[in-house]
Amino acid sequence: MVDIAEETDAKELPPCIVRKSDGAALYATSDLATIIEREKEYHPDRYIYVVDKRQELHFTQVFRVAKKAGIVAQEKPMQFLGFGTMNGKDGKPFKTREGGVMRLENLIAGISDAVYDRIVENREVGEAEARQTAEIVGLAALKYGDLSNQASKDYIFDVDRFTSFTGNTGPYILYTIVRIKSILAKYAAKEERLPDGQPIRGAEGGSEKALELALTKFNETIDAAFAELAPHKICQYIYELSDMFNQFYRDNIILGETDKEKQASWISLITLTRQVLETCIQILGFEAPDWM
Repeated sequence: MVDIAEETDAKELPPCIVRKSDGAALYATSDLATIIEREKEYHPDRYIYVVDKRQELHFTQVFRVAKKAGIVAQEKPMQFLGFGTMNGKDGKPFKTREGGVMRLENLIAGISDAVYDRIVENREVGEAEARQTAEIVGLAALKYGDLSNQASKDYIFDVDRFTSFTGNTGPYILYTIVRIKSILAKYAAKEERLPDGQPIRGAEGGSEKALELALTKFNETIDAAFAELAPHKICQYIYELSDMFNQFYRDNIILGETDKEKQASWISLITLTRQVLETCIQILGFEAPDWM
């Protein structure tokens, strides 16, 4: 048994048992052994443990032991990022219809099937192509649905909401990116090129200015998400950015604009919007399809 409480601590912790009197190992033993192996193999600059929030005391103890035993340098950050539970509509932990714990592969398959049904409802498309797109959109719906919530909070898992093409969902973000891609492809086909280095003019007001201002928040959003270990901040940002773009799209006929300089500026503006959105979803771990 190792007593990890320090006299200078404002909050003392109970001792951490790493081996019982009969020699049996505990969870703390294997967690410390894993840290030893990681130090040996990877020499990490910092540790971030993303685990059920109910395990916070356990890992706080393990981190203290790792540093007091000299396994990890005192100055190296070791952070615990506790997450809440994914619950069904009844507010209880999400399970299968049979009452068992939902396997990830079945969860992904169920989401993909739901997206596939929405795709074939809206347009005629080949089976293979629809399935491939449904897999991309379904994975985005699942990841975005999970990451858009503050990690430590429990949340309701609602397939219908997660796969919706409107509102604060992964499919809505992807639909916005696909819409921008379509506009740029049509513009390039008409003009036989995209404007190269065309500056974005300063908008006087309205949705154009709102979109430009939203784009300027990219750097601070990414910095804050990293510093606070809060991917939900990126989700909130790209949802707001998507809303700003779609309002701009509704207010302006981009491809029908007769002022070529203004049109080229708009094309540069939405190109930057697409780049920011794609960078953010790449950070979140998913991609956009070519059509939806």
